[in-house]
Amino acid sequence: MNLEERQTQTDYQNCICPDIREYWKLGQLKGCDRVILLSTQVNQRYQFSAAEGYALRYFIGQFTVEEIQNYCQQQYKDAISPNLVVELLQKLITLGILAAEVENQEREENQNIPTNQPKLKACVHWVEHPGGYWILRNPEDVTFLQVSDRDKAIIEHLGQIPIHLLAEEFCITQTELRYLLQLLAATGMLSGTKPAKRRRGKFSPLQLLSFKIRLFNPDPFLTNHIDKIRYLWTKPTAIFLSAFLIVSGVVGFTQRAEIIFIGQKLFAAYGSNLILPFALLTAVVVTLHELGHAFTLKHYGGIVPEVGLLFMCLIPSVYTNTTDSYCLSRFGRILVVGAGVLVQLILAAIGLWLWNISASGTWLSTASFLLMSAALFTVALNLNPLAKFDGYYLAVAITGINNLRSRSFAFYGNMLSGKPIQEPWENRWILATYGPFSIAYIWMVFGFLFWHITEWSLINIPMTALILLFGWGIYFLFPSSEKK
Repeated sequence: MNLEERQTQTDYQNCICPDIREYWKLGQLKGCDRVILLSTQVNQRYQFSAAEGYALRYFIGQFTVEEIQNYCQQQYKDAISPNLVVELLQKLITLGILAAEVENQEREENQNIPTNQPKLKACVHWVEHPGGYWILRNPEDVTFLQVSDRDKAIIEHLGQIPIHLLAEEFCITQTELRYLLQLLAATGMLSGTKPAKRRRGKFSPLQLLSFKIRLFNPDPFLTNHIDKIRYLWTKPTAIFLSAFLIVSGVVGFTQRAEIIFIGQKLFAAYGSNLILPFALLTAVVVTLHELGHAFTLKHYGGIVPEVGLLFMCLIPSVYTNTTDSYCLSRFGRILVVGAGVLVQLILAAIGLWLWNISASGTWLSTASFLLMSAALFTVALNLNPLAKFDGYYLAVAITGINNLRSRSFAFYGNMLSGKPIQEPWENRWILATYGPFSIAYIWMVFGFLFWHITEWSLINIPMTALILLFGWGIYFLFPSSEKK
């Protein structure tokens, strides 16, 4: 082998073999150990040896040539060529299989990492975070990537230093560099890439506990109207609202016995007839609550890319995507999260005063009382830090610990398994406190729902429930047509 061929073999080792499962599938020839590669698009088939077929099983867009070669060596020992996978790649290119796959995949997904000097999109920029890390923000696709100082330096040199020299320059492995490039591509940070779309798994009944339906992009509307209400974030407004809420809180506290009595009286008089107006007023409160989040984020220069419906146990609500708030300071994030709660408290106070000034027994008295009740009910529900509502994200913003729940679980997992704990000392007591309460809450909620749904189903629709469960089990356990 000459010098040029050796260099080619070396260059191939760190290449990620493409995912061919969308357009090709493997089959076994009867009576021999050879395999065939069948096109899912046209009537084409190609034969390969057993070792080549074994290697093709790893062409799923995740493994490098070197990794697949190692797997093949473990399977076939010295019975195969030390350059089997490189030769297989060249064979696929010669046959036109690989060229067709790459062309189709780029057209369908447009998510491949650029192979020639990848560089950042012109729109992305850095945001320094007080927590000691950096956020790379992509306002075009509204995506983010949290990185360390070292990774920031590597990313900044993309397009300036040849990609094969970056690892040597910053003393990292090719695997680490490749993973960083994959993260950049998956978040649409690199030129010619778009954010990766999450693949949907098989349906599970647990998905009915919480799912979202995207409706539209509210950002243009928010941009057109934010200047009209910027006075809401001024100091005089803050002083007025603080005084208003304090006085309202004092009045409400002194009238708590009367409020409870009126609530019991209304429920006794109207019963289930109150459900519909209460639900409608709750929807109004939640909608204004979400507008509070959205306009506050827009006031601080953020992007609100979507608003939609959120279903919790099939009960509809509204959600707003405010993930861009992660690029704000800790105080800014607290204001964005707290704005929704503030709106709810203001609506509760308005309901309280309307109830006080309206004549007893009138529609205004009843409606204002229900408005106050709906606002306070949603505040109590929303401020729970153990569920992923505003209370949780407020705790994240206050502590500065992103992914608080998962990190608390990982903290205990590492501690119990004897693995090193990477968390800073100042965060450990927070994670140690939050973890057990979060686990207990999750088990309590899921246990309550599972028990009551199971009990109701077995009493009211036992055969229907069993048939549905059996059918879902077959569907869920049946192997997917997608090659693994």
